Amino acid sequence: MSAALDHAPPDALRDEAGGPGETHIEDGVVEKIASRAAGEVDDVGGVAGRVLGVRLGSGEPDRDPTVRARVDGTIVTLHVTLSVTYPAPVAEVTQRVRAHVVERVSELTGLRPRQVDISVAALHWHGRARRELA
Repeated sequence: MSAALDHAPPDALRDEAGGPGETHIEDGVVEKIASRAAGEVDDVGGVAGRVLGVRLGSGEPDRDPTVRARVDGTIVTLHVTLSVTYPAPVAEVTQRVRAHVVERVSELTGLRPRQVDISVAALHWHGRARRELA
């Protein structure tokens, strides 16, 4: 799906020849912007991909989080999957992610996310070896 920026000023919708036009922003573009924005927040990392529940590769924290976006007109809904650095407070980190993603997607696309769902799929350890629980 794509979005028409109906709320842009009339001059912004004119092409180089001066005629009217529309700007469409695809779901994948919004996904990339939101993924990068989520990764800009401290204590956030990506997760390993999975196929039939089996982890593919490593869930390294330096990867960007995974985002699915749906753009319908000027309405955007997002689902972010990420990891959080242990022992950062998960609720606080996800609140910061949500606010930053909404701000960056709005700033860079002119669209306003209506809903940002976040799944914390893993905890990662930063700067020290992982200790297994007995």
